[in-house]
Amino acid sequence: MTEPVLSVRNLHVEFASRRSTLRAIDGVSFDIANGEVLGVVGESGAGKSVTGLAIIGLIDPPGRIAGGSIYLSGMRIDDLPPEQMRRIRGKRIGMIFQDPLTSLNPLYRIGDQLVETIRTHTNLSEQAARKRAIDLLAEVGIPSPDKRIDAYPHEFSGGMRQRVVIALAICAEPELIIADEPTTALDVSVQAQIISLIKRLGRDHGTAVMLVTHDMGVIAETSDRVAVMYSGRIAEIGPIPTLAGDAARLVQIPGSMPRLSAIPPGCAFNSRCAFAFDRCRIERPEPIRQGRQAVACHLYDASAKETAA
Repeated sequence: MTEPVLSVRNLHVEFASRRSTLRAIDGVSFDIANGEVLGVVGESGAGKSVTGLAIIGLIDPPGRIAGGSIYLSGMRIDDLPPEQMRRIRGKRIGMIFQDPLTSLNPLYRIGDQLVETIRTHTNLSEQAARKRAIDLLAEVGIPSPDKRIDAYPHEFSGGMRQRVVIALAICAEPELIIADEPTTALDVSVQAQIISLIKRLGRDHGTAVMLVTHDMGVIAETSDRVAVMYSGRIAEIGPIPTLAGDAARLVQIPGSMPRLSAIPPGCAFNSRCAFAFDRCRIERPEPIRQGRQAVACHLYDASAKETAA
């Protein structure tokens, strides 16, 4: 079996406050294979973005990784010194954030930023790096890249800026891309183009992609598997279900996700679940394999069904 590009094991992330320590990520584990797109979904505050920031080593104090481990192609990276992690970030791990203006310096031309990034992580000359930058802009769909390379970020539309950010993310041919809400602020037609670009990363470059989003349409179009997060845990992970067959109609779930300071014992979802029983309020469910999926729910445990009955 091929070693996964990214392997996260029992990850815990905490944020210290004056009154208590809040656990934002509580025992998260998953893998992403070469060329695979893993979609990560969940309500606001579920821990999606914090998981991504932990992987790339950008959890700032008072936050910290309190436990677990993160491996990139078999190499542990969560305990590396900041300088060594900085070299991995950008070269072996690329990042695409929601707002491209946070990733681009408004005072420098697009080409200067691309060339600087390329030369930081490769041995290319200035001239060769500029040629690669032009090629990358063409690859992500920037028209007339040999001319637009000398433009400033404010001279691009939001969709074009996001394409530039993708070019920055892939310029060092990373093994892994973390994409955090990369299409949220874009028009639907531009979203489709960005989705197509992200899919091509895996197909053409063999890049593993962790795609964080609220948009289930984006997940359905892009992802090979999806992880559903809730209160800092993975509730379910597996292939995306299809609309084929006679599946029951989906209904709206009442209530809202608990605050980090008020997560109930047992299953964090028990107060909103119509099928919860006593064990759900006492014992935290661990992931249970169900074919190609894993579900953190006592109802999928054979012994639990007998107890519930």
